[in-house]
Amino acid sequence: MDREPHEKYPPIEPYDQGMLDVGDGNLVHWEVCGNPDGKPALVVHGGPGSGCGAHTRQYFDPDRYRVVLFDQRGCGRSTPHASDPAADMRHNTTAHLIADMERLRVRLGIEKWLLYGGSWGSTLILAYAEEHPERVSEIVIPAVTTTRRSEIDWLYRGVGKIFPEAWDLFRAGVPEAAGGGGLVAAYARRMESPDAAVRAKATADWCAWEDAVLSQETYSGPPPYSGRPGRAQQALVRICSHYFSHGAWLEEGQLIRNAGRLAGIPGVLVHGRFDLGGPLITAWELAKAWPDAELTVIDGAGHLGGPATTRAVLEALDRFAAR
Repeated sequence: MDREPHEKYPPIEPYDQGMLDVGDGNLVHWEVCGNPDGKPALVVHGGPGSGCGAHTRQYFDPDRYRVVLFDQRGCGRSTPHASDPAADMRHNTTAHLIADMERLRVRLGIEKWLLYGGSWGSTLILAYAEEHPERVSEIVIPAVTTTRRSEIDWLYRGVGKIFPEAWDLFRAGVPEAAGGGGLVAAYARRMESPDAAVRAKATADWCAWEDAVLSQETYSGPPPYSGRPGRAQQALVRICSHYFSHGAWLEEGQLIRNAGRLAGIPGVLVHGRFDLGGPLITAWELAKAWPDAELTVIDGAGHLGGPATTRAVLEALDRFAAR
């Protein structure tokens, strides 16, 4: 397909989609686009709780890839939706999501697939790949995170040293967590409140903080968090606070400590040097622990990336399409 190396592919629509029953009353929405006989690739979205966006399809050559996208439990088009206070979050954990990915792979008859995703998506990719390395052909990650408690503490407390005004407002949203201790857990409790006004206020305060962390980055359109539809915002904040208050049910440092399990899996890590939400050190430490990973640092870019990040991701995916 003729295009400039830095340009994403044209928009495409799925040729197949459905709802996968993963148990516990949960149905996970999935879709497949591109070439039915192409190289299998799975898009693992961020958040947690963001849901998959159609724009992500455009990173893949539709003639060479069979691209699978899915909405993780509780968000996007999956049901029950976490914006509904009746949705049970007990069955929404990292282990559940890994099992869902395996069920989807089996459902679609895929032996091995390339994994693509950033931010929270990279944490889930690494957790899945370290548990099922034989099912992974390659990995491409823009914006590396491993959701260590130290990373969570940085995002919801430490970076407040750079944005003290916004962090004071974020902290004031849960006065019971004065001093910053248990801030994320306090928001998680508020998102379980039976009072819709309490949940709405917690959602707005959380999204305002996330937008503040990204405020030095260049992006078009509405604010990345506050600009989402209300239902999507509430699901995102409920799922995020649920996962992060539990350290994503991972042992501290587990994903970097066990990165040797990824030996033999080629990986490309792309990270902005000025990513304030997820500092470069995590990508650096992962690249040193993963024998087959190559790290590209994008000077001037942050968590949301930019043209240079897009170019690096497209180059990696185009290169791996031929393997």
